[in-house]
Amino acid sequence: MGKRPNVAVIGAGLSGLRCTDILIQNGARVTLFEARNRVGGRVHQTKIHTHLIDMGPNWIHGTGKNPIAAIAEATGTVLEDFEGNQALISPDGKAIDDDTASRISEVLWTTIENAFEYSNIHKDTIPPDRSLLDFIREKVEETDLTTTEKDLCIESSRLWGAYVGDPIERQSLKFFCLEECIDGNNFFVASTYKNILKHVSQAALQRADIRFNQPIVKIESEPRQDLRSPGKVTLTTASGETFQFDEVVVTCPLGWLKRNKQAFTPELPPRLTQAIDSISYGRLEKVYVTFPRAFWHADTTTTTTETSPKYTNFTNPTFAQFLNPTYTSPPKNIIWNQECISLAALPPSCAHPTLLFYTFGPCSTYIVSKLATIPSSTTTTTSSSSSDDESYNLLNTFLHPFYSRLHGYSASSPDCTPLAFTATQWQNDPYAGNGSYCNFQVGLTQGDRDIEVLRAGLGVDRAVWFAGEHTAPFVALGTTTGAYWSGERAAGQICNLYGLGRVGIGLERDDSLPSARAKGLL
Repeated sequence: MGKRPNVAVIGAGLSGLRCTDILIQNGARVTLFEARNRVGGRVHQTKIHTHLIDMGPNWIHGTGKNPIAAIAEATGTVLEDFEGNQALISPDGKAIDDDTASRISEVLWTTIENAFEYSNIHKDTIPPDRSLLDFIREKVEETDLTTTEKDLCIESSRLWGAYVGDPIERQSLKFFCLEECIDGNNFFVASTYKNILKHVSQAALQRADIRFNQPIVKIESEPRQDLRSPGKVTLTTASGETFQFDEVVVTCPLGWLKRNKQAFTPELPPRLTQAIDSISYGRLEKVYVTFPRAFWHADTTTTTTETSPKYTNFTNPTFAQFLNPTYTSPPKNIIWNQECISLAALPPSCAHPTLLFYTFGPCSTYIVSKLATIPSSTTTTTSSSSSDDESYNLLNTFLHPFYSRLHGYSASSPDCTPLAFTATQWQNDPYAGNGSYCNFQVGLTQGDRDIEVLRAGLGVDRAVWFAGEHTAPFVALGTTTGAYWSGERAAGQICNLYGLGRVGIGLERDDSLPSARAKGLL
């Protein structure tokens, strides 16, 4: 076109920040609208007691050619390959020995790998209503595990919900392949995403026109006259201001799109609306609880007598899973299995005596609905360090049955009394789309095609482009890497349309998946 485009980017999360960066590098004029008073979106830190923690993503999924991993290295961000001990707590609250836990874990993760391959090979013929849990039950039944071990394996599989934000019986087997990640290890971001966010946001903060506290409520677009002409898109903010742009990139979360389809004028095409409605939006939440000391880690300087069976995983856990607990009284018809990570197992520079519990699905919805009734809670987080506080007591009532089953717990020890709790409430946050990130549930019939439709947006025809983790390459859906790549892709589409450069834009990423490559399907 030979014109310097005037572009609006809606949302200053990783996708919007990366999109802004690429557009600026290639000569576009960029205005960045952000509903919050900060950049980062769901990438956000706060403190529990004196410890910095991530309220959004904790992980970098896959290290093979992953730009977020490269940024982490460049910024001195501390990563931890959490392949440590996993404690399994049985339904009666007792620890499961190491050998049994190892057998259960090996069967489960082998079955999940097989499920990725099965989904890739048979995606076109798998019934839409078949779940990942259906597949696991069938495969576990074929193993030589004892009946008790099979039951424990099935209960352990329910913690897959902590990966996707909803129960495993809702996980589509047909599109389970879309949950695969980049090859390589998954790293926990031990020193938080703080430095990664600082790096990714630098260009936008320095060179874009950023409008904080300005939610967009209306996006009006006119048909592009021809491919040589800029678009015409008018944005209206919640305060009633209007702005006109040549192109607009919408990086709002999928959950926001689901609730705000009426913001687009004219209305979205039926196939795009169908894609927005078809892909599901997860309910992953977190509860951090910190203590004076990590009582659940045994004193390794003390000589212990070798016993059989061994319980090393229990006495020094990295992860702990609490399976089908009968020692607490959950709400009716809500599965109450829980999983936590010991942040005391992080590298010494980052370690602190805190447990991070991941909650999901109906369980997390129940908790955040209770927190929403407490006046001191915000729509994003709840923090409490006083036992007189209502939210402290609510969260302690929820978690006490679990942390009290860990090694070293003593009701009379001050070390075992929580100093503080911090909980997310993404489901109560409209700017987060009232949830966490996309997932793929039973009943879905065209999941892969739906993602492709979301990527296409309205760009060429109406100058409205979509980005965000829900538009990422298949191997990075639902991840920070996917959000970053999607922003880069959307910026590249505009650069191509206007004949701008490709400064900062990497190689185009296809939708190949690791399990498909392993089986020679590509």
